[in-house]
Amino acid sequence: MNPNSIVYGIAIWLIPLVIAIVFHEVAHGLAARALGDPTAAERKRLSLNPIRHVDLIGTLVLPLILALAKMPVFGWAKPVPVNYARLRNPRRDMVLVALAGPGMNFALALVGAVLLGLLLAGAGNVPLGEVGAFLAYNLLNFVGVNIFLALFNLIPLPPFDGGHVVQGLLPPAAARRWASFGRFGLPLLFILLLVIPSIWPNANIVAQLVVPPAQVLRDWYLAITAAIAG
Repeated sequence: MNPNSIVYGIAIWLIPLVIAIVFHEVAHGLAARALGDPTAAERKRLSLNPIRHVDLIGTLVLPLILALAKMPVFGWAKPVPVNYARLRNPRRDMVLVALAGPGMNFALALVGAVLLGLLLAGAGNVPLGEVGAFLAYNLLNFVGVNIFLALFNLIPLPPFDGGHVVQGLLPPAAARRWASFGRFGLPLLFILLLVIPSIWPNANIVAQLVVPPAQVLRDWYLAITAAIAG
């Protein structure tokens, strides 16, 4: 494996991202089922098979472009279906279901940090070798990708998870108006992430709102890695 090859560079970003996205979506479905809505299970979306969750643009094309451009890597999958009307307490449970995805990513980042620490501790002063280095890069990126994905999804706008949290906290009439913005989700996403930053770089919400806390959290998680590795 050539660390300088494009394929290698893509693999060490795409593998962590796909795993992070799949677990994120499954967490939404599991939370919904626990709270009374089995829609995701009925449609066989509580699967860890990436094929059931992959979105061509959000899971493959955009992350590859970002990885090759050495920009923060993020993406999305096909949303797990949730019927909020079937939840036992729709307004409260909408918030809990929305938070389940980012919560899963924070937990996965911790798992990645611990595994990376164990890998480095096991190697000691001996070089990792090609396979070990490949695993280490994947785990390192796994930590960063999960943190970034969690915070990215907590942006308090539709169609992000943070938008659903806001919807669940608003009074019913305001919540319905807020939810109506969801149909503009994809265009809004590209305007916020691509169009506006290209015109006004200081208005880049990812750079301003997501990257700084993501860097802080990444340092915290990697401090756990360092403590384990010794």
